[in-house]
Amino acid sequence: MDELLVQSEIGSRILIIRGQEVMLDRDLAELYGVETKRVNEAVKNNKDKFLEDFYFELIDKEFEDLRSKDPTAKFAKTRVKPKVFTEQGVYMLATVLKSRTASEVTVSIIRTFAKLREFSKHYNALAKKIIEVERKNDRQYRELKKALEDLLDASNEVERKTIGFIKPEESE
Repeated sequence: MDELLVQSEIGSRILIIRGQEVMLDRDLAELYGVETKRVNEAVKNNKDKFLEDFYFELIDKEFEDLRSKDPTAKFAKTRVKPKVFTEQGVYMLATVLKSRTASEVTVSIIRTFAKLREFSKHYNALAKKIIEVERKNDRQYRELKKALEDLLDASNEVERKTIGFIKPEESE
């Protein structure tokens, strides 16, 4: 139960920025039980371990978007743009911090990322099936519409015989 709560808490802190699932430096610091500046110091002191696909700093627009989504957040008044870490960056951060808490929390974070990937696969598969059904329905609708139009055209073309008295044509 406790693991489920931790993963739920972590899942709520995973954001999608630049098409990647990432976590903010302040959220990681809070989960690891350290100050945000310690996380950033660890990155600065181990630059060779943090490749460009492990973390990045938000640009001004991304930072403003983040602020506008959660104006009560701790960084709402700060001018320092936060760093965000990908799954690989989170793992590398845990190896650099070398604390028991960091290791335990990282296991939960990695499991949460894995569950999100699994959910994403199922979601994408479901979306593909919905698109297939829509295409099939569109095709069937077009076929039915054409068949009805053909029937209407055919019924309009049938020569109808007049029933009743036919008045002879007068010649002039």
